[in-house]
Amino acid sequence: MKKSYILHLFLLALVTLFGACSKEEIVFESELPRFELRPGYQLLEVIVPWGTFVDDEIYIVGDFNGGEEKAVGDPRWLLQKAPDSNDKWGIYINPADCIDGYTLADGYTFYNVEQGMERTLDNQAVLHHEVPAVGERINVLLYRWADYFTIDQPETPIEHDGYVIYVVDNSGYSDLALYAWGDAEAFGGWPGMKPTGTVTLNGVEYKYFDTGASNEGLNLNLIFNDNGGGKQLGDYNVTLNQDFYLELTPDGVVEYEPSEVVEHDGYTVFVHNMSGWDELYLYMWGDVNDLNGGWPGMAPTGTQKINGVEYVYFDLGAANCDQGLTEHVILNNGNGKQIDDVVVFALDRDVYVKLTSNSASEIDPADYVPGDEEAE
Repeated sequence: MKKSYILHLFLLALVTLFGACSKEEIVFESELPRFELRPGYQLLEVIVPWGTFVDDEIYIVGDFNGGEEKAVGDPRWLLQKAPDSNDKWGIYINPADCIDGYTLADGYTFYNVEQGMERTLDNQAVLHHEVPAVGERINVLLYRWADYFTIDQPETPIEHDGYVIYVVDNSGYSDLALYAWGDAEAFGGWPGMKPTGTVTLNGVEYKYFDTGASNEGLNLNLIFNDNGGGKQLGDYNVTLNQDFYLELTPDGVVEYEPSEVVEHDGYTVFVHNMSGWDELYLYMWGDVNDLNGGWPGMAPTGTQKINGVEYVYFDLGAANCDQGLTEHVILNNGNGKQIDDVVVFALDRDVYVKLTSNSASEIDPADYVPGDEEAE
């Protein structure tokens, strides 16, 4: 009986030992404490959404402080950015300041004066209920600001009249017009026609000119001008047998290489890879570990040129997206080199990243211009 009991204790110790060593708990940079505790106060350390600016004004609002109408503008409810982190903001709550018998447990959300109310990943109202004990702290992860969901996108394809001339307008002209001569004065007498409209394609804003189905096949010399104000760019010759993508500069007209159109499987991580690594992999862990494959993760799905920049991309899979899964992304070379937590997100959007051998940062493809950085 005694031997059996000792053996039982030994086996229990082994199970405990192996269970404890099976996976080391990982604490990420954004989760580290950034504020000192204060006696008598509840500390919320808030991990703000991507796209939050350091000079944004962010307030906590809820029934406990009278909501947006009463809380906004009151310094008691204004979050402060951590001095050593742009991702972590904090606020101390004095329970004595709560009104009408309400507390944080009754629900609260966050309001960004510049970018609107916090919204869920499917653009719904948010109520947090996490509450720290008095004198303690908790981390609160925010979803998105309302402005994230207000980007206008064409609901249906634009119906064009004939071939289209798309223009990235860096001419500096306050009023742009297009005149054409050659086989015909196709767009009317000088100074020609104004843009038909504007459109954003793959993150690039164009002014566009519908050239008219009746003009198809004509050889024309295009003159972009300031609507007859005395300034014009040199002739640019085209034959109207295709759409054209052009960039206007103060010095002239050049061909503009539009973004490639690629059908993706779900949302995508695009990487401008300047790491110098021979291989590149994307590993994900979080709500689901080893999502899209165990270490080192998935290989690139392909390459794509966007606004003249070559990206390696990883399609995350439609089945994984919009499920609210919070995932950590690690880019690595499969052979000992890695950048942890390149992004932590819910697979609810495309992500664009600039990667070097020792750093990674999110970028906006609409205005990203690669520098002269070399792989470090």
